[in-house]
Amino acid sequence: MSERSERTDSVSERSERTDSTSERSERTDSTSERSERTDSTSERSERTDSTSERSERTDSTSERSERTDSTSERSERTDSTSRRSDSTSASSGRSAVATSWCWLDGVVGPTAEARLPVTDHGLTVGDGIFETMKVVDGTPFALTRHLRRLRRSAAALDLDPGLSDAELRGACGAVVAAARGAGAAVGRLRLTVTGGPGPAGSERGVEGATVLLVTGPVTEWPPTTAVASVPFTRNPTGGLAGVKSTSYAENVVALARAHAAGASEAIFADVHGRLSEGTGSNVFVVRDGRLLTPGLGTGCLAGITRELVLEVCDATETEDLTLADLAAADEAFLTSSTRDVQPIATVDGAPLPVAPGPVTTSAAQAFAALQARTLDP
Repeated sequence: MSERSERTDSVSERSERTDSTSERSERTDSTSERSERTDSTSERSERTDSTSERSERTDSTSERSERTDSTSERSERTDSTSRRSDSTSASSGRSAVATSWCWLDGVVGPTAEARLPVTDHGLTVGDGIFETMKVVDGTPFALTRHLRRLRRSAAALDLDPGLSDAELRGACGAVVAAARGAGAAVGRLRLTVTGGPGPAGSERGVEGATVLLVTGPVTEWPPTTAVASVPFTRNPTGGLAGVKSTSYAENVVALARAHAAGASEAIFADVHGRLSEGTGSNVFVVRDGRLLTPGLGTGCLAGITRELVLEVCDATETEDLTLADLAAADEAFLTSSTRDVQPIATVDGAPLPVAPGPVTTSAAQAFAALQARTLDP
């Protein structure tokens, strides 16, 4: 009985040792598990740290990129500012030269500094008239006649310049004196009157006319010139017939054609096929010893130099000349405020018999003598 009890105790002791061993094993397993969890946590932490590090590097890269972009943007703005500065300097340089001066609604200054409203009718729809005068020794030549024609053009367009002839003369004198005083060469003066600021359509505004005077250097023309006929025609019954209008687009196109053909002037016939005029000149033809020029009924402008040549020479206005008569002329010449009397050497590439011929030479001499006698004939 006692022996069995001892064996029972021994078994119990072994069981306790086994339980103890099992407990230690469980604790070891638990410790191992915690260790694994710790390792896992550590690994996750390392990964997090790595991710954070990469994120920081990315942020740093992004920041550098943003700084680069910002630097680039500042550089572009600097370049833009530099370009504007260069442009302003160039503009300022042009103004400093002041080869041209203007009088704009009572204000005199370098032409490059003048400003017009963008709504001015002369700009938007070509609503305006003008006169171009040769300036001799500081005096606009034939100013009285030019002002008279300006009034006729103004009446045709129902356009009031808002200034008297005396005021316009004073403006001419002021701008020429200012230009010459600044050392600018003045050989030409253009007087322009527009409809002034107005709506985008054809209707005029209510602010009144814009008056502008601009000086320029002498126009140098060669001793003789070439002309080319163009297919466009003058309309003697049109609303602008006889008006020295700023609506010059047709002349621009015609003159470009003439230049492409090696000529300095384009010659128009009228809608009936009669010889009319040039883009900025009148034409005279010598046929059978007679000096002839197209009459105003062909739609040509009543040129001031044309008018004076008719007065000092034995010349006749006619409305039966054609472009063929010009090409077959014995002599021919152009007249304008800047050309005076300029012999025509070729018509559409074909030479005339002589340039200048005796009749042309006589007309040029008569005109020069008139100018020598008076600057306001």
